[in-house]
Formats: sequence, structure tokens, C-alpha cells
Amino acid sequence: MGIMVLRPSLSILRLKFGQAYVWQDGDELTLIDTGVPGAAAEIADALPDTSAIRRIVITHGHEDHYGSAAEIRSWHGAPVHVHSADAAVVRGTARKAEPVLTEFDQPIWEHIKSLGIPDMPVPPSTVDVELADGDVLGFGGGAQIIHVPGHTAGSIAIYLPVHKILFTGDTVANEGGVILGVFNQDEDQMLAGFRRLADLDVETVCFGHGEPIVRGAGPILREAARTHQKRRRI
Repeated sequence: MGIMVLRPSLSILRLKFGQAYVWQDGDELTLIDTGVPGAAAEIADALPDTSAIRRIVITHGHEDHYGSAAEIRSWHGAPVHVHSADAAVVRGTARKAEPVLTEFDQPIWEHIKSLGIPDMPVPPSTVDVELADGDVLGFGGGAQIIHVPGHTAGSIAIYLPVHKILFTGDTVANEGGVILGVFNQDEDQMLAGFRRLADLDVETVCFGHGEPIVRGAGPILREAARTHQKRRRI
């Protein structure tokens, strides 16, 4: 647990469950994902000044990514950014869609269920900004929003072309190698999104789950996307 610098201006927050990322522009911070409910205390302990958080960007509407958004927003009013297709889930006005499990997913799902993660109550959060594909946010020299539905309807990736950094959310993971993320609603859409991300010019890839690849990530991502096969549903 704690914070670790990956590259200048880029850090990872290792949480009890999952992870989040921090981008720094001068004295201003952007928080990408917030962990499960209760992770806000860990994030506060890791950051020297929580008032420096200028925005919260949520990659998708699952408990381990937006679970502490409401609490962190309450600190100093940092606006919460979510794709429009997942905004109702984050606001608490719609239920999340259940995943279509594959044979690969099933044992992992049973483990996650045993931890209570998919069923934990999440405090609803205000969504200040509804995102769309192609939006550009004011950090990292211009952060491009890429809509990659499939894991959820409103899943996004965030690309910083100036720095060649990509945040994949759960569209791609690095668990025993670079793979398609698990627990998806539409794997065909996921694969299309994976290939779209692999076409980007990247040096560093930050995953929702698994270790970031700090250097030389582009060829690794492209090879993984090229060779990935659709998983069989159960």
C-alpha cells in the first residue's frame, strides 16, 4: 500500500484492494479512479495535500473504481468526471449491469465474490462532468478520453499523447501477462477497444489491475491485442 512514483508527474496508489493513479501538473493533482468504498483514507494518507486534487476521473462504474468518489469529492469539491453511459450508476440512480462470465472468468469471480467486492454498497456520488469519446481534459498536456465500451457501457481509457501515457481502466489488465480485462458485458466490444488502444503511440501503460508497464509498453500492448482470442462463455 502507499504511493510510488512511476514517471515524473505520474504515481500509482496501491490500495488494499485495487489501485488508482495520480497525475501532477505543478501544484495540481488529477486522481484517476478512487478504489473501493473506504479507500479514501488510504488515499488521504498517501497524498501530501488533498486540497491539490483538481479533478477525479472515473474509468467506469464498478465498485473498485468509483467506490470512494463521493467521499473524496466531499473534501474540497473536486469535480467527478464519468462517461455519460455510466453516470447513472455512479449517481446511484441505476443498477450496474451484471457481467457475462466466461470459463476464464469463473474462478476469479468466485474469489472476488468471496471478498464481497461485487455486492458491497457504494455511496452515490455527484457526477459533475459527463464525458464522451474525444473529449480533452485539461491535464497532462491534454488528456484524451477514449470510449471503450464492453467492460461496462461507459468504460473509458485516458491517453496523454504528449507524454505517451495510457490509462486503460479495466479494458486491459496485466495479470500473468497483458490480457483482456475480466467480468465484461460484451467481449466483442472489448476486443475492438483493446485493438483501438493498441494502435496508440504509447510508452507507459497504466492498468486498472496489474503492474504498470513504465517503458516500452507499445509493442507489448500491440502483440497482446494481435494474439488475443475471444474467451468462451459458460
